[in-house]
Amino acid sequence: MPDPESILERVENGHELDRDEALRLASADCGRLSGTANRLRMQYDQNKFELCSIVNAKSGLCSEDCKFCAQSNRHGAGVETYGLIDPRRMAGLARTCAEKGVKRFSIVTSGRRLDPHEMQTICDAANRIQQETDLELCASIGLAREGDYKAMRDAGITRIHNNLETSRRYFGKICTTHAYDDKLRAIEKAQACGFEICSGGIIGMGETVEDRIDLAFEVRKIGAVSMPVNILVPIQGTPLEDREALQENEILRCVALMKIINPKITVRMAGGRKLLGDKGRACFLAGSNAAITGDMLTTSGVSIDEDIRMLRGLAYEV
Repeated sequence: MPDPESILERVENGHELDRDEALRLASADCGRLSGTANRLRMQYDQNKFELCSIVNAKSGLCSEDCKFCAQSNRHGAGVETYGLIDPRRMAGLARTCAEKGVKRFSIVTSGRRLDPHEMQTICDAANRIQQETDLELCASIGLAREGDYKAMRDAGITRIHNNLETSRRYFGKICTTHAYDDKLRAIEKAQACGFEICSGGIIGMGETVEDRIDLAFEVRKIGAVSMPVNILVPIQGTPLEDREALQENEILRCVALMKIINPKITVRMAGGRKLLGDKGRACFLAGSNAAITGDMLTTSGVSIDEDIRMLRGLAYEV
């Protein structure tokens, strides 16, 4: 087996990493990994940076038991709960994001799936946003039906977000109310309806480095175009409330590995980025050239204005 330095040289020359090679790289020098990931980002993505904002369009009362999530009704996190918000309000939030320079906007809802009336509301909101902005639209609505995907596609939504969260091996320790294969089937339905896929996971839930690597390969296998990397925010009332925070160097190493494994996929910094001392700056020089900006679902994020200032300072084309 080649040493890590030889593997990285081969990757920079177009070699597609396999799992054994990725495991060899897991303990390589972090600076070397970051440098390689950044050069791959420049090679495949040039110097463009994509900002995405999300709206928590339906909050709380979720029947699922995902241990990281404050919106589950099985936990005692005390998150704000409300039904699906009005399409006009969603469009107003989208307009504000577009005016500040955001390119992509995602409608996110809690729960396993939406009922037909809720689905129509999502489509009405998407149509209104399309009329009032030039934003590219995403939706994150759980385990949707095939008909729901077709309706959203007709409404102008072009990308579906559905995180795999972690490796297949570790998933059962994080969620028991739906299976890994349920997520994969939902993703396949969305792809069959012509959607791009945004799918990633959360690090810091107690998973191993091997789990993170397996997640990255699963994302590559399903053909995702965007891979969000969330950093666990331990929320009081959830089963992971006492989980110790990851060291920033470990986060940086993980981001770089995700890009080295998936050089043609956009690696997107997502939830938990605000916990980093530099708000993700080092990650944007280690292979990530996309981020969710503004507030997350149940936690605060980095403001759009702050992100744009930082990215311009890094000479990115936002």
